[in-house]
Amino acid sequence: MGKKERDYSNVSTKKKSRRLFWGMLAPLLTVTIAACTFAYYISTAIIQYYLTSELNYSVKKINSDVMERMKPINVNLENFANFAGLSDDKEVLKALVTILSQNLEYSNSFYYGSATPIKRGGNFIESSGWVPPSSFEHTDRDWYKNAVTAGGKVNYEDPYMDALSGSLAVAVSKSVSGPDGKIKGVVGCDILLDKLTDVIEEIQLSENSKIALINDEGYYLACDDASKIMKKKYTDETTYTGNLGEWMNGEQRVFIGKKNFYAICGVGDSPWFIVIEGPVVDYTGRLANVILIFEIALIIFSVLMSILNIFTIRKMRRSEQDLGANLFEETQTLVVAAKENAATAQDQSAAVKEIVATMEDSNALSENISSKIHDVSKVAEKTSSDVADGVASIEQNVAQLHAIFDANQQTIEGMKVLSERIESIWDIVTLINSVADQAKIIAFNAELEASSAGEAGKSFRIVANEIRRLSDGIIDGTKEIKERINEIQHSSDSLILASESGTKKINEGYENAKNLGDRFASIKNSAEITAASAGDISEIIQQQTSASEQVLIALKQISAGVENFTVATDNISTSSEHIRAMSEAMNNSVKSEKK
Repeated sequence: MGKKERDYSNVSTKKKSRRLFWGMLAPLLTVTIAACTFAYYISTAIIQYYLTSELNYSVKKINSDVMERMKPINVNLENFANFAGLSDDKEVLKALVTILSQNLEYSNSFYYGSATPIKRGGNFIESSGWVPPSSFEHTDRDWYKNAVTAGGKVNYEDPYMDALSGSLAVAVSKSVSGPDGKIKGVVGCDILLDKLTDVIEEIQLSENSKIALINDEGYYLACDDASKIMKKKYTDETTYTGNLGEWMNGEQRVFIGKKNFYAICGVGDSPWFIVIEGPVVDYTGRLANVILIFEIALIIFSVLMSILNIFTIRKMRRSEQDLGANLFEETQTLVVAAKENAATAQDQSAAVKEIVATMEDSNALSENISSKIHDVSKVAEKTSSDVADGVASIEQNVAQLHAIFDANQQTIEGMKVLSERIESIWDIVTLINSVADQAKIIAFNAELEASSAGEAGKSFRIVANEIRRLSDGIIDGTKEIKERINEIQHSSDSLILASESGTKKINEGYENAKNLGDRFASIKNSAEITAASAGDISEIIQQQTSASEQVLIALKQISAGVENFTVATDNISTSSEHIRAMSEAMNNSVKSEKK
């Protein structure tokens, strides 16, 4: 039985090892393949972008180089046409042909034919001094006739084998018009195609790519195979499956298919095209090989890492038994410590609850004191306000007493002035008495004179009697006036004395009121200080109450924390029991696997 159990155990262990191996290797392989596939698609997109840029650059570069080599020819044709249109002198035209042909690096012949045929006395001038045979007639040549019908534009002919150089050449011609607009002749130049082939051979995109110069009919003008020039068509050999008519419209275009890439561009105003074609695999093949090698390396790395992980896990499991035993012992110690912590936490929780209750009572007492102090502060503020009103009233009374004092002083001064004026009335009364006495004397004398006058002085006597009677009346009136003046003067003196006595009393009342105002001001300052102190005490009590509330909140939080700590300690104790059971189970499991 023991042997069979060991066999079953070995079988089970092998199955677990295989499952562990493939369980670790499969995710690594999946991630590796996905990463390589993603990297391949990203790289392909980058290569397509790079290839598009490279094709556009190459087409532009070739076009620029071709136009650069043809530029002197076009310029000389234009210059000759401008000068020849002004002169028909053969020597002048010959010298002009000779001069303009000297700076043509890519041409072996520069010539001019007049509108008049040779057999009719016309001229044909060639830069190398070539004399045409008698059967030669330039006006019958295609380069001449097509240039005339081109309407002043540059005409490009099909390539032909040049007799002088033995190379393929292309005739480029332009009509020459006089001031009257009539055709005077045609100037032409031969371009050697092998010079343009050098431009194409300078560009090499990839190992299998092909670059060629073709005409509008599709014939090769320049390519890597000289046997194809003007014998085979690019349009018959290309793998481009699109519309060739639309493709060859003179615009610069680039197309990248699944297998091949293509590019085309018209050359200036000529009927020529630059074409590029090649397999895309020239760019993607290396990438595919690199990615394949990278995938194989990652797969090998994943397998090795899986095997290494299996050995590492087995080694870790061998150390799990010792770790489980140590964990079991430490867990038992942790259980005992957790129980002790729980008991301590419960005691601390009870103590904190008592402190919280005491702080709540203290907080209530502080709030009561704060309320009383607040009431005292309000009373002090009301007292301060009332005292301030009293001070204002006293100040108003003092001002009024001061005004009464000033008015009484003015009255006394007026009475004194009135007394002085009464004294002057005495003088007037005395003067009136004196005048009355004199009037009586005059009346008496007049009466004596009237008596002595007899009957003639009767009327005068009557007047004298009236004057005397009036004088007596005035004297009696002045006596009554003197009596009234004496009474007024006596009353004025009494009034002055009374006013001076009242002024003294008013002054004493003013001083008393002023002293009272000072005392009220002192009371007001004391009331303000009391109110401010009561406010400060109220604020301090409020701050103390706030601090007590914060302390109470903190104690409540501490109490809650202690309770949570107690609960956590209980949980730790329970978890420790669980961990101890798990450690024991793990030790048993490791022992069983080891067997």
